[in-house]
Amino acid sequence: MAGGPVAKEKGFRHLLAATRYSLAGAARLLDEEAFRHELLAFIAGLILFLLVGAQLMQFLVFTVLMLVLFAVEALNTAIEELVDRVSPEHSLSGKHAKDLGSFATFCLLVANGLYAAYVVFF
Repeated sequence: MAGGPVAKEKGFRHLLAATRYSLAGAARLLDEEAFRHELLAFIAGLILFLLVGAQLMQFLVFTVLMLVLFAVEALNTAIEELVDRVSPEHSLSGKHAKDLGSFATFCLLVANGLYAAYVVFF
């Protein structure tokens, strides 16, 4: 890629460009099996909450927790892509970076599971 710095969009054009980038990220994340499982868990959780008569605030908290999980999954995927690009050979630092991203995702999966269990059983 030759040439000078990339011109930054301003105003409404910036909003459109940011939206395009976000949608491209979401499309990339759909390639990840773990993310597709998380989407299914979100849908199943919403259905389960409907069946148990959860309150609106409980739906809201669950949705926010799932959005945070999706964001962390996206960051974890970004870390994995960067590690694979920068250090395609096996390295302990690369392994640690990937493991830490995975642990962050796992923590949110547990938080979501605990919250869903609380809503359903208490």
